[in-house]
Amino acid sequence: MKSSFRILTFFIISLSFSCSKPDSVIGTSEITKWPNGKTGAVSITFDDGIINQLTIAKPILDSLALPATFYIITGKVEGSGKGKFIGRSPEEIIQETQITPTDSNSFFERASLIAFTGTTEAEDYHARVGSLYESGKKDEAYKLLDEGYEKIRNGKMINTGEVIFHNNVEDTTTWEQYKLYSSQGHEIASHTVTHPRLAVLDEKNMLYELEQSKADLLKFIGEESIFSAEGPYGTENERVMEYAHEIYPALRNRMPEDWLEEINRGSDANPGESNREYVQWQRGPQTRHSIEEMKSWVDTVMNRDNIWLVLVIHGVENLGWEPKTKEELTQYFSYMKAKENDLWIETFRDVTKFIRARQNSQVKSSMEDGTISISLESELDPSVYSVPLTVKTYIPENWKQAKNSNQESLEIKSDSKGRYVMFPLKLSESSTFITN
Repeated sequence: MKSSFRILTFFIISLSFSCSKPDSVIGTSEITKWPNGKTGAVSITFDDGIINQLTIAKPILDSLALPATFYIITGKVEGSGKGKFIGRSPEEIIQETQITPTDSNSFFERASLIAFTGTTEAEDYHARVGSLYESGKKDEAYKLLDEGYEKIRNGKMINTGEVIFHNNVEDTTTWEQYKLYSSQGHEIASHTVTHPRLAVLDEKNMLYELEQSKADLLKFIGEESIFSAEGPYGTENERVMEYAHEIYPALRNRMPEDWLEEINRGSDANPGESNREYVQWQRGPQTRHSIEEMKSWVDTVMNRDNIWLVLVIHGVENLGWEPKTKEELTQYFSYMKAKENDLWIETFRDVTKFIRARQNSQVKSSMEDGTISISLESELDPSVYSVPLTVKTYIPENWKQAKNSNQESLEIKSDSKGRYVMFPLKLSESSTFITN
């Protein structure tokens, strides 16, 4: 994750009174684990770009000034690159299925094509085949795929009429609307072009799903929308992760940092038992989860200092998978808002940027003639990692005020080590100097 950039940032604190007897902590600095010394972080994320997320859930968030991340299926948005099969003649492939049963050599190509043979039942076969494959049931996946192609050859494949994620006529949000939502502080990010089972796509079709979605987000919204992505169905397939991490700096599915423990939404692991610097704890609010249980997830974050709660929400009201009601979301988001003094509620993108920058930056400080100089070094690209870090600097006991390089007063606080001030500092900030 490191680039060729190397940034040295200076920040000077001017203190009004001269030092008393030196102390080992005085003049030292650290980067706080969370912005402004908060206890933990929460990211509210939505999958599939379902219209009710934007017309019901988003207004609730906006009324509370809370940001969220919306992972959208770009192929549904007018003007985008649409879903398609890339490869040999479909007719030729279908004919081959009559002669040769599916095996490891033909599987990815056939699994890629079947979703684009013209019916919703065929798309369902693609999804079920992918589920079997990712569960390690490869032979069963091959047999199910052969069953699907037999139906196609015999003309027995039908349109089921069921609502499917990447062909939902209800979802009519435009790029102009998504760009507006991004400007309001929300993250609009990739959930691929058509919501496929990426693990069963061949290379050409997997790359199209990942790269075309990214290209449309860049074109219609901008750089801020191509930092993070989510592979559909929460896939953690190794082959998919290898490709996707080459295209997106961060994936909600999984990230490679050794200092980050990831607990996915299907796991019962206790985040409080982890000793890693950070724990990304995913929970997926479903219809079976009560508000009290959902609140307990937030309370767990408050009881530790290393947990990042990532909420994965799909349906809202009567539309989408496992929908939560407007009343439930209002109550839940309000509960989080009430704890905002201790919780950092931010997009998946910006939390990732903060913790990655913190783990890849070093802060140094020195004190001379009533001035503490703080330097921040990092090899990350400051144009990408633009979320400010929070620096905590300890000051002498007898100093009654502290000002930053802009002559702005900083609030003086105390902990078990002594008196300190905190302030934001970006990797991109240039050197500044002040006098007492």
